[in-house]
Amino acid sequence: MKWMTDINIPAPAEHIQYGERLFLIGSCFTEHIGGRLADHQFLTCQNPHGILFNPLSVCNSLQSYLTPKVYQPTDLIYLNELWLSWHHHSHFSGMDQQQVLDTINRSQQNAHHFLKQARWMIVTLGSSYSYQLVGTGQPVANCHRGPAQMFNKVLLPVQQVIENLQSIIGQLQVFNPTIKVIFTISPVRHLRDGVVNNNRSKARLIEAVHEIIATFNHCYYFPAYELVVDVLRDYRFYDVDLAHPNYAATEFVFEKFCDTFMDAATRKAMQEVRKLINAYRHKPFQPGTVAHQKFLQQSLLKTRQLQHQLPQIDLGELDRYFSHVAK
Repeated sequence: MKWMTDINIPAPAEHIQYGERLFLIGSCFTEHIGGRLADHQFLTCQNPHGILFNPLSVCNSLQSYLTPKVYQPTDLIYLNELWLSWHHHSHFSGMDQQQVLDTINRSQQNAHHFLKQARWMIVTLGSSYSYQLVGTGQPVANCHRGPAQMFNKVLLPVQQVIENLQSIIGQLQVFNPTIKVIFTISPVRHLRDGVVNNNRSKARLIEAVHEIIATFNHCYYFPAYELVVDVLRDYRFYDVDLAHPNYAATEFVFEKFCDTFMDAATRKAMQEVRKLINAYRHKPFQPGTVAHQKFLQQSLLKTRQLQHQLPQIDLGELDRYFSHVAK
């Protein structure tokens, strides 16, 4: 008896390889996938503006990296005793205006150079709802706990989402002709919108993204949303808030992602990297024992062997750690 629905996920002609740069942008689920890729020593750049949920903010952020935009004091506002940007996550905010600008512009420059060399970009869209400033209609990436009367909440039409995505993907093709784009829809449920409106919001994103996939042959769709909602389809795979997929769910989605976008040799290398990372993070009760020193020496040897086999992986930090603690 089958207990789970199968989803056919077409594999691309090319696969993600170690040594290639991966640029990730979008919702908090982006950071779940990006964090796991970084843990496995892939070269990643994640959310240079911070977490972004709606497609307008994603497109505007990507646009700013292409130039790149240099933010000025007039691009910041002062609210709740902090300098902040409507285009950035609150972790960029601060009490010192110049420090906030410097942090934002360093992130801009890094994103510009990384994106120029990136082989893959993963875009995770979270919601079709856009919060826009009253009076100007400017979309904001984060409301920064501003008064509700400052914003209008707008459910974006499908055609507007399509047009914005088409425009930025076209510009990105010129900026970096070799980049390939993987779109996903976040399985995180935006319950503050209500269950019905959450589903309306996700449906618009799915429709828009599939229009993009049909238009551009270097764009792909990975069904993260469908894997959680239609395959796992159980509240035991959600956190206590019943909105965010838990560790088991995100691990399941990541495994499916690797099965789709990595070849067998890369997945095998990832397993070896994972073992070394686990050894690196291991906290012994008795670090001075002969058994633990032997474990460290073996880990150092395996690190150097893997580094020799795969020079495109940077295992320098692990090598330095095992060399330092092993006596």
